[in-house]
Amino acid sequence: MVKSYSKNANHNMRRPVVKEEIVDFMRTRQKRVSGSLEELENFAHEENIPIIPHETVAYFRFLLETLQPEKILEIGTAIGFSALLMAEHVPHAQITTIDRNPEMIALAKANFAKFDKRRQITLLEGDAMAILLRLKDFYDFVFMDSAKSKYVVFLPEVLKHLDSGGIIIIDDVFQGGDVAKDIIEVRRSQRTIYRGLQNLFDATLDNPDLTATLLPLGDGLLMIRKK
Repeated sequence: MVKSYSKNANHNMRRPVVKEEIVDFMRTRQKRVSGSLEELENFAHEENIPIIPHETVAYFRFLLETLQPEKILEIGTAIGFSALLMAEHVPHAQITTIDRNPEMIALAKANFAKFDKRRQITLLEGDAMAILLRLKDFYDFVFMDSAKSKYVVFLPEVLKHLDSGGIIIIDDVFQGGDVAKDIIEVRRSQRTIYRGLQNLFDATLDNPDLTATLLPLGDGLLMIRKK
């Protein structure tokens, strides 16, 4: 059994803000994953490990095949599902993914050894900020799916390593709709996340050096393009 996540961990990500029937339609009507990705998806659901939901999978599939990025950075590997999804749809891309959770790292390593047939993925172990500070490479696509309160902390360093015209996608920014509330209505245990996300919106949505938009997929995506 995977112990790193519990059924009570950040319940907000389990509460999509779009109408239930529309979420169900997007999750059941769009093309399913197959093969190794289906195996990992089933494992994640059985073990209650959060991975991107199917409506986000379908959007990534379309976006990645359209953009065809060459160098991808991911912050938050978990079991490796999204890294392998990106590898499948951009077969020439080099993907660097970062995680600090030993249990997730062990699972991701096993999954990459088994399913990363073209050896596109490099897993860096440790604190994301420490790794970002010593990175030398530049990227044209970044996916952030880690500690929600740290997104705004990571962002300046991520932007330093993002090519002009590059894209950042940040996951789970709506927190089940909590971000639209006054902070006094938010559970105390979630207020650090709430503050971090509000600071993230302040830093991006009206930033003259960025083009940013919010998408109601899953628990919300923030998309950023560096001008």
